[in-house]
Amino acid sequence: MEIIELTSETFDAEVLQSDRLVIVDFWATWCTPCRMLAPVLEEIAAERTDIKICKINVDEAQDIAEKYGVMSLPILIFFENGEAVNESLGLISKDQLVSLLPK
Repeated sequence: MEIIELTSETFDAEVLQSDRLVIVDFWATWCTPCRMLAPVLEEIAAERTDIKICKINVDEAQDIAEKYGVMSLPILIFFENGEAVNESLGLISKDQLVSLLPK
């Protein structure tokens, strides 16, 4: 599955109203670790069609970043049934990310 680019306008429909686990990658173009995390997320997206992976640029959606208390990048926030249920701060490996996912 393809990674979905979010905006402030599409966040609620794509994330909060989703019927499956959603991982949201909060990132910025100037963030080197964010760019290093992107291929890991692309691999997971290709392998796990049961999970929706989205990314949102914090510089373009400051309201969403503020709402979820994003202070450092990259941060992955996991959503289930419209609620933030877990998060991972900083650059992580594919194995580390897989360990956070339901089997």
